[in-house]
Amino acid sequence: MKLNNKIKMLLLPALFALSLPVLAMNLQQAMAALGQAKAQGHVGEQTNGYLGVVQSGTDSAEIVRLINEARRAEYARLAQQNNISVADVEAMAGKKAIERTSSGHFIWLDGNWVKKP
Repeated sequence: MKLNNKIKMLLLPALFALSLPVLAMNLQQAMAALGQAKAQGHVGEQTNGYLGVVQSGTDSAEIVRLINEARRAEYARLAQQNNISVADVEAMAGKKAIERTSSGHFIWLDGNWVKKP
């Protein structure tokens, strides 16, 4: 009986590790959660066209990672399509994202996170 309990205790972490991918967020879920993450002050827009983590929240880093991955791919596609550099696309996207950011949400400005007036 004791051996059975030891086996269960050894298998429990392995089963938990196998279930982690099921718990992982996908891009669609990240996009759906973005508005709330911005409103709570966890995520903000940067001048380089990418999101940044303002304040750690439950899924902030994962939201930022997934959406930035998608943005990076889209910026590369647009750069190639328009025969311009990815850096140019990032700069244009960053400017537009800052302009479109709602009042009270965070933006990266002069090396600091600030609430947009």
